[in-house]
Amino acid sequence: MAPGSDSPPPRPVLGSSARRGIGILALLVSSLLVWGCFGGGGVESESTAPAESPLIGPASGSLIVAGGGTLGPEIWARFVELAGGPEARIVVIPTAGADDHFDDGWSGLEPLRRAGAVNVSVLHTRDRVIANDSAFTAPLEEATGVWFPGGRQWRLVDAYLGTRVHEQLFGILDRGGVVGGTSAGASIQASFLVRGDPETNQVLLSPDYEEGFGFLSHSAVDQHLLARGREEDLWELLALRPDLLGIGIDEGTALVIQGDRAEVIGVSQALFYDPNGPIRRARSLQSGAIFDLGRRMPLPRTAQEIDQQQDGQDSPLQR
Repeated sequence: MAPGSDSPPPRPVLGSSARRGIGILALLVSSLLVWGCFGGGGVESESTAPAESPLIGPASGSLIVAGGGTLGPEIWARFVELAGGPEARIVVIPTAGADDHFDDGWSGLEPLRRAGAVNVSVLHTRDRVIANDSAFTAPLEEATGVWFPGGRQWRLVDAYLGTRVHEQLFGILDRGGVVGGTSAGASIQASFLVRGDPETNQVLLSPDYEEGFGFLSHSAVDQHLLARGREEDLWELLALRPDLLGIGIDEGTALVIQGDRAEVIGVSQALFYDPNGPIRRARSLQSGAIFDLGRRMPLPRTAQEIDQQQDGQDSPLQR
């Protein structure tokens, strides 16, 4: 501003060519920013790269797969937590058991109630017509968690495989809920069913009962593993079906599965059998360990575990 003048100095006037040049430059800059923000070519960042689909575990929701016996409070608490906490809508399906009648006063519901669950109900039938009835399956449409107690897995196949109940169980997982079970309720969750023979649970394979519910694909689950001396049994199946991943879980122990991530919790061990591995040995993992079901290998958590994994070593099988 000139001395003694109240008026600002005149702004420089740009010619039309200069104005067009600045406009083109601004357009180029904004285009580059949009291109970068929305991934137009180049390498995707970790935040925008699509997640890999699970090979074995569920695409959404969680599974708890328990090996039978007495389950500790940490297993029940995890199930209730994954179902949504104390107010979760939990349905228990005890059809693997031998009794014909179960009601909401059944003693098998007590572990869930002790874990804090207040909305626990029973769903049970042996009639496939009823299992396909929308009124019967209505509780599953609102459920956030379903639990299968032990018994004999063939009873679950006869009652529910391929029915509306079966379909609704997948719906619970799709909504982010949890499906869990122990003993027979663990084996039924795999795609291949072991110990399905109605006559005896000592036979691993039964031609009429080889299909499970399939929450875990390309897999077979055995239970009561160490307690009943079943450590070697899954190799019989895997010799015939090398495409499967074998999973064995001891009593008082469970896997918490989300996607292909399987966490061991409880008091004993879980074993993983890969028939395509370099040696015929099951990997034995204890509480706190993580196993990648898709890659068929433990996920290292410490420097020692990393060294063991690189050396091809496994945790010793403990009895």
